[in-house]
Formats: sequence, structure tokens, C-alpha cells
Amino acid sequence: MIKVVHYINQFYAGIGGEEKADFKPEVREGVVGPGMGLNGLLKKEGLEIVATVICGDSYFNENVEEAKKEILEMVKKYSPDLFIAGPAFNAGRYGVACGDIAKEVQDVLGIPAMTAMYIENPGADIYKKSLYIVSTKNSAVGMKDALPKIASLAVKLAKGEELGTPEEEGFIERGIRKNYFAKERGSKRAVDMLVKKLKGEPFVTEFKMPVFDRVPAAPAVADITKAKVAIVTSGGIVPKGNPDHIEASNASKYGKYSIEGINNLDETNSETAHGGYDPTYANTDSDRVIPVDVLRQMEKEGKIGSLHNFYYSTTGNGTAVASSKKFGAEIAKDLIANGVTAVIMTST
Repeated sequence: MIKVVHYINQFYAGIGGEEKADFKPEVREGVVGPGMGLNGLLKKEGLEIVATVICGDSYFNENVEEAKKEILEMVKKYSPDLFIAGPAFNAGRYGVACGDIAKEVQDVLGIPAMTAMYIENPGADIYKKSLYIVSTKNSAVGMKDALPKIASLAVKLAKGEELGTPEEEGFIERGIRKNYFAKERGSKRAVDMLVKKLKGEPFVTEFKMPVFDRVPAAPAVADITKAKVAIVTSGGIVPKGNPDHIEASNASKYGKYSIEGINNLDETNSETAHGGYDPTYANTDSDRVIPVDVLRQMEKEGKIGSLHNFYYSTTGNGTAVASSKKFGAEIAKDLIANGVTAVIMTST
């Protein structure tokens, strides 16, 4: 039997959520959490999860060197043939931890390692050149889809089998090019692709180019003393009680909230819904994230024309780019409709 060690965070181990994110590394015999489903798939191909390492996301990211040292000792104890971390989906700190510890196991112990996460997870961008990272959906709803892909790639890595393309194997492109002998010369392949493109037919390029959003800078505000200013934030500031239940991570919505007649945000009327950082200071004084108090004073002094009586808020923690674009388009439309001429955007 080919031995596998699996790494998961405190949430998937059933220990707890953010309140247990400082959980120190612990190793347990056998499978835990998503390892149960993954192990069933692996055993069909002669692999078995012999141990599960658990570590809280905050503990790992706040004690990186110490955490890696502890976890490496736990992994070495089992002399595994393969190390699997995750899947992390779109959980940012979890994704970074999965990528970091998998790379450490691979580089220091010489054990093949892999992980899995959503392509927009920051961990994917950091570690895709160093590791095989299975591409998953953006939340645990995609667990059923992710586990078979993880198992399939794990079997090939553990057995040293030749891998196909990222599309064939389901992992995120690593930017690595390999020479091969094609059946047809380059000029013919290029013309064939061009003809297909002109006809509107599907084709696969041999040289993918990166695509970047280009957002032109807005012109300067002509006269700030006459501008109607609005606040937009990804810092998760919401009225007390979070009435719209905006998620702490991977937000599916944003809120529009009235600040008419409000000169100051404090713990009696506001809080943050944002996860991933200590909310104490934001909950005590939400003006630290969106400066309502200062803007009201500037409005009173005539330094700005007026402050829009609504602010717009969501959480940027793990929120998908596609969702962010959708929120932005809707918010911009509402701002224009309300005569807003300048926007202050804040984060955490």
C-alpha cells in the first residue's frame, strides 16, 4: 500500500471555525473530515491515507517557520510516499497554508506533494509554479467534484506516471513549457488555427497569452468643495447585527446602508462582518475602516460638497473576482443615479 499523509485545517477537522483558527498542529492516525471520501477513492488504486495533520489557519500563517517545523516532524514519522493538502477552495489563509506546507514537504523531505484550491485563491498564484494544484470550485459545495480529480492526480504522482496537460489532468497551469515533436510543422498548425478563428470555430492556442484588466484612471475631481462624496468598502462594515448576513468570507452580496444623520460610527451602531483579521478595533470604532466622522467634519467645514447618505459594503476576504466585478457594476450604477461625483474606497 502506498502511504499518504493528508493536511487539513481546523474547520475541516470539525474542531471549529474562526474561534479555533489558532489551533496548534496535531496529527491523528487515519482519516479525518474530507479525507474519508478521498481515502475511499485512493484505496481503489492502492493508496491509503495513514495519518492526518491538522493546523489552524491563523496559527500557521502567524507562526510560519515554527508551524512548518512541527508539521515536517509529524510527516517524517510516517515516511509517506505522497503528501496531499486541502482542498482549500477559495479560503485564502487555508490556501496559502496548503501551498506553503506542501512545498516545504516536497523541497525539504523530497516527498511528492500536491494541493487543491480555487484558481483565484491567493495560494494558487503564489505556489502554482512550485506545485501541482488541482483546480476546484470556489467553495466546499464543489467537494464532490474536487475529490475524484485530487485522487486521480495523486495516483499518478505517487506512482511516478507521466502526466498529461493541465486540461487533461485538472491542475492549474504552472507556466512550464515542454518540447515535443508535433506531427505537422508549425506553419501549417498556425494557418489551421487562423482559419478556425476566422470561421468562429473552436481551437486551442499553443502559446497562451496572459489577460489583464486595464482600468483607466478616472479624471481628477475638478472642485472637491462641490463634490458629492460616497464611501464604498470591502472592509465589511455593516449596521449592528449585520442585517443582510454578509458572509465573513467569499461574499455573495453587498449592502447599501444609510448614514443619514449619523456623524460617528461606534460599537452601538456598527460592526464589521469581515473574517480573517482581528475585528476588535473595527468593532469598537468602525470609522477606522470607513471615515464617516472625518467626512462629516469636512462636509461641515465646506471642504467637500456633501457626503452621500448611503455607504456600500461587502467583505473582500476570499471574494471571487467575478462577484466583485458584479458588485462594482451595480454599485457604480446606483452612485451615478444618485448624483455622486467622487468615491472613497477603503479596505481592511
